[in-house]
Amino acid sequence: MKTLAIIGASGHGKVVAEIAELSGWEEIVLFDDDVCLAGQEIGVWQVQGTTEELIVNADRFSAAIVAIGSNEVRLQKSNFLLSQGFKLETLIHPSATLSKYADIKAGTVVMAGAVINPFTSVGMSSIINTSCSIDHDCVLGEGVHVSPGANVAGGVEVGDLSWLGIGSVVKHGLKIGNSVIVGAGAVVVNNVPDNHVVKGIPAK
Repeated sequence: MKTLAIIGASGHGKVVAEIAELSGWEEIVLFDDDVCLAGQEIGVWQVQGTTEELIVNADRFSAAIVAIGSNEVRLQKSNFLLSQGFKLETLIHPSATLSKYADIKAGTVVMAGAVINPFTSVGMSSIINTSCSIDHDCVLGEGVHVSPGANVAGGVEVGDLSWLGIGSVVKHGLKIGNSVIVGAGAVVVNNVPDNHVVKGIPAK
């Protein structure tokens, strides 16, 4: 039986678990480091313990994925799982549209209605959220989150751990640095350096 471990039992974890179910995973088990959640039902999936308990029972699982909203924590835990010998799963909702020439790295989840066009690369453990679009020839780093309804034009580079807010827009050919936050509804028309927060129209 194909059994998938998911770290993260929040609302995001529920969405990831459903995508796993739609993708043919036969058994889906949630883990969360909030010990109060152990044994609880989250939706229709059970929380069986913490990350530590997942590691102890590693041989039960075919693969794992981290479903935590924080970019930093998600990437950190993904790297930890790899160091423990886990296979990181990539999950793609059946209604997402992905070019056969797109490159989606391990641990990434692509949600319902998302579009990823040709020759775009998405780094490890990223979230490509509901109904967002990423055009051709983009390069997204590791631990990136493109929020619902965001639109990224062609040839954009997005650095590691950056977050593009809900409904934001990024003009073609721009460079978004590492650990950048783009506010909800912002329109980015200029490059953004590392570690900046930008918002507004145009984003500043």
